[in-house]
Amino acid sequence: MKQRRILARLAFAIGLLAPVASAQKPPAPHPGPTPSPPSHPVAPSPSNAQPTQPDTDFVNLLMGRIATNDGTPIPQDLLVERICNEHVRQQVYASSNGDFSMQMGSKNDSFVDATADAPFPDRANNRTSFQGIPRRELTKCELQASAAGFRSARINLFSLNPSGGSVDVGSIVVTRTTKVKGMTLSAQAYKAPPDARKAYEKGLDSENKGKLAEAHKFFEQAVTLYPKYASAWFQLGTLLERQNQKDSARTAYSQATASDMKFLPPYLSLASMAFEEGDWPAVLQYTGHILDVDPFNYGEMNTYVLDLDELNPAAVYFYNAVANYQLHRIDEAEKSALKAERSDLLTHFPQLHVLLAEIFTRKKNYDGAILELRSYLELVPHAKDADLIRERLTKLQERNRSVSATEKPVQN
Repeated sequence: MKQRRILARLAFAIGLLAPVASAQKPPAPHPGPTPSPPSHPVAPSPSNAQPTQPDTDFVNLLMGRIATNDGTPIPQDLLVERICNEHVRQQVYASSNGDFSMQMGSKNDSFVDATADAPFPDRANNRTSFQGIPRRELTKCELQASAAGFRSARINLFSLNPSGGSVDVGSIVVTRTTKVKGMTLSAQAYKAPPDARKAYEKGLDSENKGKLAEAHKFFEQAVTLYPKYASAWFQLGTLLERQNQKDSARTAYSQATASDMKFLPPYLSLASMAFEEGDWPAVLQYTGHILDVDPFNYGEMNTYVLDLDELNPAAVYFYNAVANYQLHRIDEAEKSALKAERSDLLTHFPQLHVLLAEIFTRKKNYDGAILELRSYLELVPHAKDADLIRERLTKLQERNRSVSATEKPVQN
């Protein structure tokens, strides 16, 4: 998935600054496998005798289920893989509801992917359909799920206790690695048919790999199969905007909002485009819709899950504040700007301080304006407009001293 850069343009000749994109943390490494016990029994000594696994301890069947960490439907064509010594030994497909079963040590072993390796050499030609696999052969084996755009937890097989030759491994949890940009989860996504969801997932994977033409094709396929696929319309719009196809991107975003009014990311994208064009009534319309839904009131959130990395509340409030300022709604601009400043924890929008300085100056709050300009220069001392801001700061300080002098009481 791409990281998005939102261009901030202040119409009162303050300058042009670009917000900083937030970094994503890499996934934590999986825990290492359990150390291997000796493959053959050794004669115990009187002081350190160790129990060994009997040859009759066989595992015949592995079963379990796949679940996503956010409760969304599992991807289509999801594979479950048995990996031993970091080599794929067996693969089976999970069912549409996530259940799976894997027959062990039989001629029915599945190798549905060309990347899968052959079974253990000493057992490849001498297996029956019921014997299973000695548990000791699972010492360095793990189970994981495999699907484009998802990362899977791994389950160590040797640590599980078989019951009658069968092992229920429980749930294997998969996590989306390529986030749907800025998502509050669209309810329409759950209604998409499997073919449309499959095309959408392929589009995400292609975009993450930088194959934009291929991603474009898959997203268009997804919305053709399911015209109300708001998430797919949004991703298509994001891709078109990256390719500087502004009109087509705006159309895709509008299709997303028409498909699901509670799906908020396309509203922010439309607000960003209107902001760049100086269409302040449109900026107020789009940001107003987002704020009316009130996604930043975390205590009220239940159906929709907010991804703050993408649907940044600071961006919503900032656009809203600038639009109000340009439309001479100073009190509304101040309220939104202060909320933006409080929510901009990673300082994506240092120019918020310049905006607040403008507002405070108009309200003759020179102390507040001076503090805001100082904060801006501390955050971006080498900004293109830094010299201009320093000149304004000097003038404000002189004006504040003059006002303070005239307000001093007369000494008798």
